[in-house]
Amino acid sequence: MIVFPAIDILDGQAVRLYQGDYQQKTVYEDNPLRAAQRFEMDGATHLHLVDLDGAKEGLTRNFDTITRVVRESGLFVQLGGGIRDMQSAQKYLNCGVGRIILGTAAVEDPGFLKEAVQAFGDKLAVGVDIRDGQVATKGWTHTSTLGMEDLLDSLSELGVATLIATDISRDGAMRGTNLSLYAQITRQWGFQVIASGGVTTLKDVEALNDLDLYGVIIGRALYTGDIALTDALEVVK
Repeated sequence: MIVFPAIDILDGQAVRLYQGDYQQKTVYEDNPLRAAQRFEMDGATHLHLVDLDGAKEGLTRNFDTITRVVRESGLFVQLGGGIRDMQSAQKYLNCGVGRIILGTAAVEDPGFLKEAVQAFGDKLAVGVDIRDGQVATKGWTHTSTLGMEDLLDSLSELGVATLIATDISRDGAMRGTNLSLYAQITRQWGFQVIASGGVTTLKDVEALNDLDLYGVIIGRALYTGDIALTDALEVVK
């Protein structure tokens, strides 16, 4: 299982939100590149980047910051937030992003999703953000009427390979991860599943590793010191 340390970028800073609430943010690093370099020094090979401004607005306002992280770190970077057309997707892949993540667009623009899957293949993942069994969009500020299972059925039919599943109620809350959700997704669909949200302790990492998932995203717990990245990497060896 791959460990993806997370950096969420808002106004050019590395922050964490509480359950996706833009009014409840904590700034952990003024320079996201420094955070990425620390993760790299601790042994990380992969990085999960989220452009929170992009997720909310559908723009690429943090493009320059993201490009610096990609080009000045040696990490494989997967990026989500605001990628809602082919031009934005290609722009990020051209700057060296290893995998783009579609969230809102995957729900609201199935035509774009189909085109992107055909064009980018395994360089594309879909991020499914779940609140009480429903899919949330636009940086978690909107909850769609679409149920999780219906969306996953359609993603599977389209040929999406990698799925990043987030239980919003657990994200940033330090309450542990939703093992039953990831077990269900792994059991019912054939995605490469990356678990996100609520990974609080090494026991969470161990339990997810036992589910034989493709990856795990760790955010706030790395910044608060509840999980040492070196320990998490040792667990998944």
